[in-house]
Amino acid sequence: MSAANQPITINDVAVLPGEHRVIDLPIAKLYTHININIPVQVICGKRAGPRLFISAAIHGDELNGVEIVRRLLKSSSIKRMRGTLIVIPVVNVFGIIQHSRYLPDRRDLNRSFPGSKRGPLAARLAHIFIQEIVSQCDYGIDLHTGALNRSNLPQVRADLDDPETKMLAEAFSVPVILNSNLRDGSLRQAAKEHGVKILLYEAGEALRFDELSIRAGVKGILSVMRKLSMLAGSKNSRKLSEPFMARSSSWERAPESGLLRSTAPLGMRVNKGDILGIISDPSDLFTPNEYEVKSQFSGLIIGKSNIPLVNAGDALFHIARFEDIKEAAASVEAFQNFINYSENTLL
Repeated sequence: MSAANQPITINDVAVLPGEHRVIDLPIAKLYTHININIPVQVICGKRAGPRLFISAAIHGDELNGVEIVRRLLKSSSIKRMRGTLIVIPVVNVFGIIQHSRYLPDRRDLNRSFPGSKRGPLAARLAHIFIQEIVSQCDYGIDLHTGALNRSNLPQVRADLDDPETKMLAEAFSVPVILNSNLRDGSLRQAAKEHGVKILLYEAGEALRFDELSIRAGVKGILSVMRKLSMLAGSKNSRKLSEPFMARSSSWERAPESGLLRSTAPLGMRVNKGDILGIISDPSDLFTPNEYEVKSQFSGLIIGKSNIPLVNAGDALFHIARFEDIKEAAASVEAFQNFINYSENTLL
């Protein structure tokens, strides 16, 4: 029989083994004298195990993660969990109120870690989050979407040079894993300094719910928890083929300004020289000037712009490079079919 779990304390509130509590983490007070809190769901299992945090809406307009954690917390599997799960459905409370990626001072929270007690609002929020949540955990999963008017194919970004992080990325069971360098001020960088292994899940578009991305996110988190032995193995789980890992990626950009007619969907395999879309000059409709957007190398489209209005230099198609592009594209198609088929069996 495994050892008993240990309590965890957040904002001076102790959560004992076997308890599930909602803790309000105070972060600021508005000039209207209204307190702003981050809601934190803490599930402390009866038996010992890892401590895992799940964060969503660090960018306030990225909503898929909020729905992912809502469904995760409804999972019957969580009731039999080992270790401790800390879920933060909305980190950037200010941004989600304003439908904005940023904080009120236009700072990006995910470039403000580890933060400080006496800095600007973003730095103070980041400091509280690191001290109260991240520093107490062993692992983390940070949920994101594409930016406004951009969609991302479900993908995990992680430090693939770290063996344990790579193992967890594979366990997430999405077809594409992208090796991603740490950025200054990011949550991933600050977490690493505290010895916390972290995955970043990217899927869908800002200010939108994408059902496939949400289902895949729930399934991926549960799969990681099983890999960490926080949950028992699922008898009904179906194993997808091994994910494909990309060591590099780049954006194809607009050669000219105009209206884009895209011909390349997410998940499409492209070869060097393939036409991804056509940009037309709207000022000359009878004899329009048209410009081809071509792929500069072979790969798989893992992100794209959804708005047809483009300026020269705008990022349009995000292409990841793989050793076997054909197999990677087939894996994406199988993944999409699998997630749709598994709609009623994710939990």
